[in-house]
Amino acid sequence: MATTTPFGRLPATPLAWVQRRFQAWWQARIPLSDTQLLTQHNVYILPTRPGVMFALTLLVLLLASINFQLNLGYLLTFLLAGAGVAGMYVTHGTLRGLTLRLKPPAPVFCGEPATLEVTLTSEDRRNRYGIGLRVYTPGSIDGWSWTDVPPQAQAVTHVSFQPQARGLHPVPALTAETRFPLGIFRVWSVWRPASQLLVYPAPEVQAPPLPGALPMPGGPMSARQAQGGETEGVRAYRRGDPLKMVVWKKVAKSDEMVSRDTSAPSRQELWIDYQQAAVPGIEARLSRLAAWVMLADRLDMVYGLRLPGREIAPEHGEAHRRRCLEQLALFAG
Repeated sequence: MATTTPFGRLPATPLAWVQRRFQAWWQARIPLSDTQLLTQHNVYILPTRPGVMFALTLLVLLLASINFQLNLGYLLTFLLAGAGVAGMYVTHGTLRGLTLRLKPPAPVFCGEPATLEVTLTSEDRRNRYGIGLRVYTPGSIDGWSWTDVPPQAQAVTHVSFQPQARGLHPVPALTAETRFPLGIFRVWSVWRPASQLLVYPAPEVQAPPLPGALPMPGGPMSARQAQGGETEGVRAYRRGDPLKMVVWKKVAKSDEMVSRDTSAPSRQELWIDYQQAAVPGIEARLSRLAAWVMLADRLDMVYGLRLPGREIAPEHGEAHRRRCLEQLALFAG
């Protein structure tokens, strides 16, 4: 079991620490790219446990054939050895020549699984079966996404993982693997995509209601001239208007009867302010702001965002929502 210290999680054993350091050193030597062509330089092969047992069986058969001078034993031994060599070549060729291409990942909220879309392209005239793809985690056997690639065609597969913190993170290294057709050899490759993943703060569950909206400067009571000859907030007097609706000050100035237009929509703007999120802790505040941004967007409200040192003017729509959430994700405190 790993131990948590002020300097991070320490591996349980010195061997695990050495393995982690070696993996970090090895991955740092792999260039970053969203497209990876698998060649003999970056595809590796080793026998599996069944492969080792298969080799031991061949050795026992060979020794028995030599000791007892069994011609059928020689025939069986060399026949199985030939099948193993052919299987090794086919297994290695299943990955060799494939092109992996990563689609830039979409932002996600912290705590939600992030899905990576990878396209596998083959230009050969043969099928490639049993190709697995997952996030590269040494020692883990979970999270595989399996697919087959038809000849001279493409196949799309998805790999998921769960980011643990908000912010802009590099996409983790991926690994592709196959053991087709005999399962006695494991062929794999490690790939480091260059894309980055933006992780929004997780919206607070059962967040309080939105802060109150404020009247916008230049609202309905202002006397700005609008299209059509009428002013915003007032209109020409109509027969039947109550006298209390008449704007007598304007009548005195222009000698023209005008009434307040109560049907004019009230123009208000909502500010989602960091200071209004009265909850302890930066992450808790950001989660509440994220919940308010999502709620205001669902209500199609015009809203702005205020953070210490930065401000996003009121607007609405999908692009505005993404801009606000991006600021929350990258907020450094």
